Amino acid sequence: MTATNGSNDSRGIGLLQQRFRREEFRACVRALLMTPLIGPAHEDFAVIRRQAESLREWFSRETGWILQVEREGARLYKRPGDVTDAMRGLPGYDRRRYVLLSLACAVLERADPQITLRLLGERLLELAAEPMLDFTFVLEAQHERRELVSVCRTLLSLGVLHRVAGDEETFVQAGGDQADALYDVQRRMLAGMLAAVRGPSTWSPEEAPKTLEERLRALVGEHVADSEEGRRTALRHQLARRLLDDPVVYVETLDTEARAYFFNQRGAMAARLCEAAGLVAEQRAEGLALVDEAGVLTDVAMPAEGTDAHVTLLVAEHLATGQRQRRADGAGTAPATGMREHDIADFLHEAKGRYGRYWRKSAREPGAERELATIAIDRLEKLRLAVRMAGFIQPLPALARFALGEAEIRESRGASTRAAGLRLEST
Repeated sequence: MTATNGSNDSRGIGLLQQRFRREEFRACVRALLMTPLIGPAHEDFAVIRRQAESLREWFSRETGWILQVEREGARLYKRPGDVTDAMRGLPGYDRRRYVLLSLACAVLERADPQITLRLLGERLLELAAEPMLDFTFVLEAQHERRELVSVCRTLLSLGVLHRVAGDEETFVQAGGDQADALYDVQRRMLAGMLAAVRGPSTWSPEEAPKTLEERLRALVGEHVADSEEGRRTALRHQLARRLLDDPVVYVETLDTEARAYFFNQRGAMAARLCEAAGLVAEQRAEGLALVDEAGVLTDVAMPAEGTDAHVTLLVAEHLATGQRQRRADGAGTAPATGMREHDIADFLHEAKGRYGRYWRKSAREPGAERELATIAIDRLEKLRLAVRMAGFIQPLPALARFALGEAEIRESRGASTRAAGLRLEST
């Protein structure tokens, strides 16, 4: 009896250990997908180091992405499945700020182990003055100093810089000689910033690709073995990258070869990716989405709290209602007519009368509906729920799964403010 009980206890402990390792592995996959460049201070870094070998093998097999894990940090070299997608990027970054980020990294690459914010700005000005860049940047105005500080804070969040002393906001406001900050430069993290197969400096001016799209493709272009197996592996990696990176993959966006592979393998692919990343597959005739029910593994959540998210849900419901009406009228196969942006702004102007008292003050100002419409459309585009096409905002098939319930009004404790909550239903 004692031996039997001991055997059962051992099996139970073994099962618990296996479950713990699976959950730990899943947490690492999710952390690396959300933050491909992770420093030692990250809460999951110690676990990633412990699971490094299994993680390298999984990412290499399923996506073709390379994972480097060292004492100084971890870097998952993610490469997009679609380099023409303009919806990706750091929050609040436009082309100008990306230029500043690139120039800041170039300065840091040549800098001493420590650098001040002021010295970083001065050396960045020297690089920005290169005639070939056709780029203008000075540090005289407060808004330009704020641009530099925004780039520095991005590098701080990525672990490329570590603040030793000082305050960036003082530099923005005062800009005098005494307003400064001191940073340590983390070399290994800086070296992981560029996730390219080939560095841009390896091209001579005569050989360099001319257009932006050609440059992007050249940076991430990978060798594909000239064999049937090599082409199948490349297709599998491309589709896995899109499934993990994009909110939804539509069949119509795939070429003939990728579409055939997708239809044949999407069930097995979805099962493997969902098991490792803690996702749930939603397979429909129009495509496939891997959904994170916890709402954590996403850059843009829907539904979410706040005025912008509330407005986005209202616009989503407005577009989805029109989409469902067309289907009910038997026009499901006809080209979608969509809505113009000013029509969406007019709809939000009307919605303000019902919901405006729950929105932030600036959203209730006259004319604010135009800005709100732009914000909502941008969020829907990032979520692959709508697309701008020929001057119209066209709903995409996945939008049909969203429907709004009645508003739930919640009285916050200890305050007189009220919030409007929206219930999301699946249709």
